Amino acid sequence: MSSPSRLSRWLATDCSQWLYPGPRRVFTPEEMARGGSQPWPASIDHYVYVNLIVLLSVNTAAYRKWVWVWPVVLGLGWGALAVARWLWRHPTSRRLNVASWVVGITLGVGAVVLVKTGMREQLEMHFLLVLAAMTAVLSAWWLLTLFRVQQISARLRELDEQDAALRLSTRLAAAQIQPHFLFNTLASLQHWVDTGDARAAPLLRDFTAYLRATLPMFERELQSLGDETEMVRRYLAIMQARLGQRLDYRVDVAPELDIALPPGIVLTLVENAIAHGIEPQLRGGHVEVVARREGDRVVVTVRDDGPGLAPGWADGVGLSNTRRRLLAALPHASLTLTDAAPGCVATLTL
Repeated sequence: MSSPSRLSRWLATDCSQWLYPGPRRVFTPEEMARGGSQPWPASIDHYVYVNLIVLLSVNTAAYRKWVWVWPVVLGLGWGALAVARWLWRHPTSRRLNVASWVVGITLGVGAVVLVKTGMREQLEMHFLLVLAAMTAVLSAWWLLTLFRVQQISARLRELDEQDAALRLSTRLAAAQIQPHFLFNTLASLQHWVDTGDARAAPLLRDFTAYLRATLPMFERELQSLGDETEMVRRYLAIMQARLGQRLDYRVDVAPELDIALPPGIVLTLVENAIAHGIEPQLRGGHVEVVARREGDRVVVTVRDDGPGLAPGWADGVGLSNTRRRLLAALPHASLTLTDAAPGCVATLTL
């Protein structure tokens, strides 16, 4: 059973290229827009024209009486390149075969016309040369189409892998909600409930809203700045309930700033401000989150009045992941950390 099966597969694939050459995959317009943006290589034009000029120059003596050879050959080269660009824009077997049949029919009609006009001898003299040139052009179109399909397929696979990595990174970032923050909040909540503290109910409401806002991070690749701000507000409210007068904060984000960003980016910056700028100080401190539009950009700053950046500081795991996710989702965005004297300022430019 294996031999007939291999034979049938060979007949269905290899032999079909003799009758209907070209790639079998057809890209949708969406796939072409996503993975087919590579420009036509100008070096191909240079290569073809240089070779044609060299070939014509070497054979100048043979075609001295035929002054029309130069413009005709260069014009045919231009036409072959125009078809090649047409195939480059949308490489399909259908386009390749249409171009091949048009060339074959055109040459056949041209041969008949030459014979009818008494140029049979010249036609027979150059028949092999014309046949070789036609074979070279058709083979070049075929190879170009196959190469282009493979190039687009590789680009689509690369983009799919990048999207998968971004989704995984987003889920990992969401999973990195600090365990000690959750456990300490639950411990404080339990203690206040047991002691009948009036702060228990507001904390429970803020904690529930915080979880409701953060859990969708596992499924989103991007979310609005408004949703991100809601997470930040709930987080700061919880931390203020726990730290009391040691934490003072202000969130000033204009509601009309409708821009998307990877989930948890601003929240990570706020968590760092609390962990490194507020909690280490007995007196506590102030955290400020501000977003403003500056021209065609949106600038988000997270400022604290803590001890500032340590000498020789370097990004930790959280900031490294944040930068990587930001670059993957928004290549033109930037994130910088600077000393504020006192404190530190994290600036996110979108």
